[in-house]
Amino acid sequence: MFNRILLCCFILSSLSIRAQVAVPAWVKNTGAKTFPAIKQIYYVNDFGAVSDTVTVNTKSIQKAIDDCAAKGGGIVAFRPGTYVSGSVFVKSNVHLRIDKGVLLLGSQDFADYPDMQTRIAGIETSWPAALINILDVKNAALTGEGIVNARGKFCWDKYWAMRKDYDKKGLRWIVDYDAKRVRTVLVQNSSDVSIKGLTFKNAGFWTIQLLYSTRLTVNGVVIRNNEDGSGPSTDGIDVDSSTWTLIENCDIDCNDDNFCLKAGRDWDGLRVNRPTEYVVIRKSVARRGAGLVTLGSETSGSIRHIYCTDLFAKHTDNGLRIKSATTRGGTVEDVYFVNSVLDSVRNAYQFNLNWYPAYSYSELPKGYSYDSIPQHWKAMLQKVTPAEKGIPHTKDFYISNVKITHAAKAFEVNGLEQSQIENFNFNNSHVSASVLGDMVFAKNWKFKNFELNISQKPEEKKKAGGIAEDERLK
Repeated sequence: MFNRILLCCFILSSLSIRAQVAVPAWVKNTGAKTFPAIKQIYYVNDFGAVSDTVTVNTKSIQKAIDDCAAKGGGIVAFRPGTYVSGSVFVKSNVHLRIDKGVLLLGSQDFADYPDMQTRIAGIETSWPAALINILDVKNAALTGEGIVNARGKFCWDKYWAMRKDYDKKGLRWIVDYDAKRVRTVLVQNSSDVSIKGLTFKNAGFWTIQLLYSTRLTVNGVVIRNNEDGSGPSTDGIDVDSSTWTLIENCDIDCNDDNFCLKAGRDWDGLRVNRPTEYVVIRKSVARRGAGLVTLGSETSGSIRHIYCTDLFAKHTDNGLRIKSATTRGGTVEDVYFVNSVLDSVRNAYQFNLNWYPAYSYSELPKGYSYDSIPQHWKAMLQKVTPAEKGIPHTKDFYISNVKITHAAKAFEVNGLEQSQIENFNFNNSHVSASVLGDMVFAKNWKFKNFELNISQKPEEKKKAGGIAEDERLK
């Protein structure tokens, strides 16, 4: 916590120009409005849980949760120690508390994570339940000063082994959906949920996914997903077709997008058609990762009314990032990115509406029969009709009081001829970078009190800008 406070103070002190930015009126209405009130404690140890780093305590933890819920709610807690568990499911009015001195370890057996219906990377499908699940509930919490280590390397190893085979067969577009890696926390179809204070480590896949839910708070969470190596697709916090969400005081080091907003992919995402909207991200830190704030690549249901303020990034791949594809559709609009400091990022601003074609576009290779492939393959292969419905749109961004230093590239902007990236407003901001970068199919961009310092001569651009993007699921 002390480190995060120092960094937030650095944000405030480092901005050379701190002009007042109008805050949208809706911002104050984000976040959970209720919190479990009953203080009766149910210790999982009284239901048979054992701290020995070997026993899988899933059933004992679930019994404590179920008994607590049946009696009207309360706190489910652990006595100090180390506990192994598979998927557990928090209920309405239950506060699952993992206190200081408690280490929860994720089981490394896929059998301990039963399949359920959910959405992964924009497609509704059957997928393993997360380590901690908050499904179809109202008024629940997950808090504490303890540690949740998902020990996700068993998922990473499975994925990379599959990639070798799938890439050879022209199946890059589906391997992420077949690997079926385990998320750490899933909030789905729920409301008034709070996640506070915990440290999460080594996610097998995404760390915290907030899906189809509303009135959510994530506060003071620390994520460290690179301790056991570089785990693919280990996003920090994903807000996925959810609304009225507040994320604050978080500190994320991961191997994919740090704070990410999503809303469905291609035909299936357009069918569901649920937006991510009214989201605040503030007073938070991104370290290693693919994007401080990323919008997409799942944009089908639209992403709008987003307010990001008082953020700090250090050695993050991208600062503000937009990614989509010509089969996604949806609109990304009314986004505020303000009062923030970024240092030593690869790309200050990266906006790409035709992102990562090998992953973004699905095509069944020769030798496969459509009738015999899995249903989620068919969902991925389903064409968007008419085709223009798949064209994404991006507009109305307000970027103010942002200071970016030591970037490799200032701008990497790639719109579409039929859908330009439009009405981006830069005020009272600074970028220093090695190279300027490129801007294609962008219109109505406005700059006021904007300082741009480029250190390398144009002829040096090729050498400086030739860094290939790492292989990650975005």
